[in-house]
Amino acid sequence: MITEWLDLPYTGSFDLAASARFIEGFTPSRSFTDESGGLRLGFPASPSWRPVGALVRQEKPDGPVQVRLNADEEDVPAATGHVRRILSLDVDGSGFPGLAERDPVVGEVRSFAPGLRPVLFHSPYEAACWSVIGQRVRMAQAAELRTQIARRVGSKVAVPAGTGELPGIRLDTFPAPRRLLSLGRVPLLPEVKSARLLALAEAALAGALDAAKLRALPAGEALRFLATLPGIGPFSAQLILLRGAGHPDVFATAEPRLHQAVTTAYGLTNPSLDELEHVANGWRPYRTWVSVLFRAREELARM
Repeated sequence: MITEWLDLPYTGSFDLAASARFIEGFTPSRSFTDESGGLRLGFPASPSWRPVGALVRQEKPDGPVQVRLNADEEDVPAATGHVRRILSLDVDGSGFPGLAERDPVVGEVRSFAPGLRPVLFHSPYEAACWSVIGQRVRMAQAAELRTQIARRVGSKVAVPAGTGELPGIRLDTFPAPRRLLSLGRVPLLPEVKSARLLALAEAALAGALDAAKLRALPAGEALRFLATLPGIGPFSAQLILLRGAGHPDVFATAEPRLHQAVTTAYGLTNPSLDELEHVANGWRPYRTWVSVLFRAREELARM
């Protein structure tokens, strides 16, 4: 069914246009804008894992945000929640401008895209699969592998148009966990990566990669658990928790590029990890958000 426009409530500042610019450069997302600036999304939505097509719109920064879904009726509430999480609208952002005022470095970084919030993977499951697909290959190659896997064995879903009842375009969604398990072997990947993706699919079906459950755990506990999954090390565990589940307040200790950006921005000299974490503690409760803004500034500067 194609729904009417549904409200996506949020608190604080938000600019869909800024998110759309960033998400189009966020290789794993496979998301696109339409001719009116609406954001198109296609993904399998837990807990049913049936494919969902979504069109998100916002007429002006900080204005109302709405979504139109192509989803089974019983999946609409969950799918709406997924979209809010993907755009970080499910986090109270009302305190973020105040943080930017207190910390001039954060204020300067935020000035590149004042309403930008972290744009996330469609699910922790997709973040985990991306982590495995991308191991020991260049990002561009990993992105092409992901695209081809989705095209070959994923589902196609129609994204609603902005008006009328007809769908807009069709997107290839990444294969849902049951679909991967039904294959027995993931195409285009070596045996070890295929086996790891199948294990992640089993974990997703068991609820081990549920975003709400991961965010409810203390961050350290969640990261330790994620690192026990096949093919998931410290870097991947942080990616899943921060950019998959959407935990808003963790400093990524396994991202050298972020550490270098922080070192430069704060005028530090060969800081230890403890010193970098001390700086990041001043960003609470938005350590993830600030970290993503540092990375986003690099990406937006290239556009």
